[in-house]
Parts: sequence; C-alpha cells; structure tokens
Amino acid sequence: MIQEIYPKVFYPEFRNKKATNKKSFVLHFEYNKVMLIKDALTGEIRLPRFEDLEEDDENIYEKSYYVNAVDDEEFYLVDDIQVPEFGGFYMEGMQVFREFSPQYQAFAAISASQVYRWMKSRRYCGYCGTLTEKSNTERALICPKCKNIEYPKISPAIIVAIRDKNRLLLTKNAKGTYKFYALVAGFVEVGESLEDAVRREVMEEVGLKVKNIQSYKSQPWSFSDSLMLAFIADLDGDDKITIQEEELSEARWFERGDVPVLPFHISVGHELIQKFRDGEI
Repeated sequence: MIQEIYPKVFYPEFRNKKATNKKSFVLHFEYNKVMLIKDALTGEIRLPRFEDLEEDDENIYEKSYYVNAVDDEEFYLVDDIQVPEFGGFYMEGMQVFREFSPQYQAFAAISASQVYRWMKSRRYCGYCGTLTEKSNTERALICPKCKNIEYPKISPAIIVAIRDKNRLLLTKNAKGTYKFYALVAGFVEVGESLEDAVRREVMEEVGLKVKNIQSYKSQPWSFSDSLMLAFIADLDGDDKITIQEEELSEARWFERGDVPVLPFHISVGHELIQKFRDGEI
C-alpha cells in the first residue's frame, strides 16, 4: 500500500518551522494538480527541491509551510509561487502519485495535498467570515475574531470485500477517472457505527445483505481526504445484484481464478482483492 515505506519512517506531526535546507522538497499544488519536473534528456519525473527554485524566487524559503517528513527529508507546501517557464517544470494531475517513484515521496506528497485542500477550504472562518490564521502550536487554522479553531478534514470511510464462498463481488465506479474494478466503499454517516456503514453501503450500492463482518485494517487515503477502514464480509442470502446506477456502472461476482489482476497495488482495496485471488482470505 502507498504508506508502506519501511524501513523509512513517516513523520506527520506538526512542526512550526520554515525551510532552510535546499535539498528539502517543494510541494506546490493548484486545485487537483501538483508541480513536477521532467528531465528533458531522460524523461525522469521528480518532485522539485528548493535548490531548483531558489534562483527564480528569493523569498521561497520564507513562503514555505512545513507539512511532513520521511526520515530526515522534509516536505513543505509553497503556495504563492509561479510555475517557472523553463527547467522542465509543469503541473500534473494528482493521480500521478498512484504510480510515482519513489513511493515514499508519493505518500508524503499526497498526504501534503490533503493539508493543502483543507487550508484552501478554510481560508475564512465558517462562523463569522474572518480570514483565518495559521496556528504556531498545532496544525490548525484559528479565527482571530471569534477564536473558532479548524482542524484538518479527515473523513472516515469503509471498504469491504464481499465473499460468497469462492466468489468475490467487484464493482466499477460510474464517476471519476478510476475505471478499474474495485470493492464496495463509502463514507460513514454521522452517528453510524462502522459495521452499520458496511451494511448500509452494501445494500445501497448493490442491494445485498452481508454477515460475519470482520475488521481487516485501516489506511490513510489522502486522495479523498479520508481514513479508509477495511472489512471482510460474507453474503447473507440472495446473491442477486441491484446496482445504484448513479454510483456504479457495473457490479458482478468473480470466481477466485477469474478475479482481475489490477495495475495498482497502493490501496487496502487492492490488497484485499489480491489476497482473495491468492486464496488468503
């Protein structure tokens, strides 16, 4: 999965600091795109470092906002800059991090994008409309007028592998750019337990009942600002599928040997699909 970067260690905690090391990474986002560098000779794509940009913007270190680190390599958001016209700089969609190498940089960058989106969406206080300010003691935005505090948005979501003996249920999303087979998933509602969320999402999306709901593992999933909570469950009763057409374009049962091999291996959903195919669950 994308966060599995061992033996490297990810440090997500807040640090009140500006960049000083020219080898640190610059993360510049614009909506759903990130700034990258492409080498004209090799075609290699990489994240820019401060040394790549310091000549174009002498104030770039002062503009930086620390977001996370992997071992001793630090990653900073830098919002107020222009993408240079030369040097191979360009903007790319966030989906690039599904296959980006090295993986630890992809994980740090996509995690930083979640902080970026939160900061952009909370520029103004939701109570009084005053421009918010960054906290110096924690990752928070504070209203200087009414003192309202906004913390990063993390939305809990479930994802579930639904088994029927030697069959697995797979679906395809009707929206977005991801067109490969996936498991049933959805966000948890207010006041809802995780197990109830599994039952509700399965019924809503494919019209099935499930039993023997077992927790599998969790995964931070910054592509959708969520914390993904994975489950395994068994079909309970009728196997007839009724898809929620506004959410899904397809849903079907696959025999174990026919479960498709996916091109990505970065999510807990991918892991569950592969483990079922391999006979491990």
